[in-house]
Amino acid sequence: MTKFEKKVWLSSPTMHGDEIKYVQEAYETNWMSTVGANINEVERLVAEKVGCKYAVALSAGTAALHLCAKLAGEALYGMPKVGEGSLKGRKVFCSDMTFDATVNPIAYENGEAVFIDTERDTWNMDPVALEKAFEIYPEVRLVVLVHLYGTPAKVDEIRAICAKHGALMIEDAAESFGASYKGTQTGNFGDFNAISFNGNKIITGSAGGMFLTNSKEDADKVRKWSTQSREAASWYQHEEVGFNYRMSNVIAGVVRGQMPYLEEHIAQKKAIYMRYKEGFKGLPVQMNPYESCSEPNFWLSCMIIDKEAMCKQVRGETDALYVHEAGKSCPTEILEKIAAMNAEGRPIWKPMHMQPIYRSHAFITAQGNGRARTNAYIAGSIEDVGADIFERGLCLPSDNKMTPEQQDAIIATIRDCFDVR
Repeated sequence: MTKFEKKVWLSSPTMHGDEIKYVQEAYETNWMSTVGANINEVERLVAEKVGCKYAVALSAGTAALHLCAKLAGEALYGMPKVGEGSLKGRKVFCSDMTFDATVNPIAYENGEAVFIDTERDTWNMDPVALEKAFEIYPEVRLVVLVHLYGTPAKVDEIRAICAKHGALMIEDAAESFGASYKGTQTGNFGDFNAISFNGNKIITGSAGGMFLTNSKEDADKVRKWSTQSREAASWYQHEEVGFNYRMSNVIAGVVRGQMPYLEEHIAQKKAIYMRYKEGFKGLPVQMNPYESCSEPNFWLSCMIIDKEAMCKQVRGETDALYVHEAGKSCPTEILEKIAAMNAEGRPIWKPMHMQPIYRSHAFITAQGNGRARTNAYIAGSIEDVGADIFERGLCLPSDNKMTPEQQDAIIATIRDCFDVR
């Protein structure tokens, strides 16, 4: 087995040199805080790229999602009392297969996430399950949709269901900056939208995120809330709860230097995805899927093993065991072998309904209540798609600095796991 001298990461920052120029500019002009030319320019560049009117630079994608949730709650239910949260006591339909930063902001605003199962065509929210959820909880008026791993969801279907039931939509495009659906960039489809510049994203500032909107009123509210809700007075005047969520001019300098390379990064990520797809021919596996009407940003390349090709695998809360079987493999074995090469893979996001913190929350499948342990569920006629993808899937090393030779070695190791060369 090949062992790389230098680690091959899942997805690490790719810097080009332009970033330091703008960071240096912030330093030399002494604009080191949350105002400055870098912030102004990054907001302009991102809004122009996405095709929206306003972009508000924030400290993290999670901060953007939190303010999306706060805006949605106040739009739907009015301004809350201090400390109550704008979603207090309200259920919110959320994508189930995602990182918990998507759903935690609902808890920040004292709402209750109800998890909607995944569909197999894009590994995103299942419109059939969403419609079923509205049948069970017709009072719900907010949906949080994710584009997993940079792959656009079934946007038209989800939006049509939201419109039918009078619900607003938050679009979590944290992983999908630069991806498009039917020719329109993600980050345009929700009533409130967020992207991320976290260290592993396709464009990074080491941290940071943005709120995206066509509403000047919403953009102005987010700017105010993100700077501790200061009123227009010469002293510190506060009439509502605010947050320290504004992006710094230093981080904005890194994002500003990254922006010209977005399309280059997407092309590199796509080449990695296609090389895996070609290299896995003849194996009982599939790559993470997408619809022909969309163009992902291919942030992470993932694979899923055919059911009949899974060896025995058992997972606890923090550990996993497997038994190798000839011609078969499992995510645990493959990740173990990749790690031995000094490369980083990762399990698929564990669905939120399986997380200890959210296990008491409702979970809706295409067949109805996924928590109802009926005979039909136990027999397998009620399918938990997200749990199945988590069981059989994994994220592959997807760093755009990985060489073709390194990727070929990773492919060879995975083929060895199935005893196929």
